[in-house]
Amino acid sequence: MPRTLGVDYGERRVGLAVSDELGMMALPLDILTVQSSRQVIGDVLRLCHEKQVAVIVVGLPLNMDGSRGPAAETVERFVRELRRLGKLPVEVWDERMSSRQVERMLIDADVSRAKRKGIVDKLAAQVILQSYLDADEMNREKTNPHTEI
Repeated sequence: MPRTLGVDYGERRVGLAVSDELGMMALPLDILTVQSSRQVIGDVLRLCHEKQVAVIVVGLPLNMDGSRGPAAETVERFVRELRRLGKLPVEVWDERMSSRQVERMLIDADVSRAKRKGIVDKLAAQVILQSYLDADEMNREKTNPHTEI
């Protein structure tokens, strides 16, 4: 079964996560260092080919009131370019608080600041992707309910 790639896009680093083959669980994958938007898109598309990805989900950093700020506009430009250069569907997913959620979890687990810096982005991508997968599963259950015999 094709996989889904989760992307936490940042101006310096991009966190990546990929679903398992059943599309049920998000797994942290990698962190890309941003040199340019085109370089990131090329790296993402190569990973999609390697991992047999069918859909890309990019976290959209909305403001707490749901409005779009400069960070969301940057992500939207990245998504438009990714759609233009790639041949896969690209969806955006509300990522409010994903990085903070991961940061808090790592602090609670007593992970040092230096180690946190190296993993927050891919764990944020995992949170974004897992949220998307969970919502997708709930939608599938609503549209295709099973009946007991």
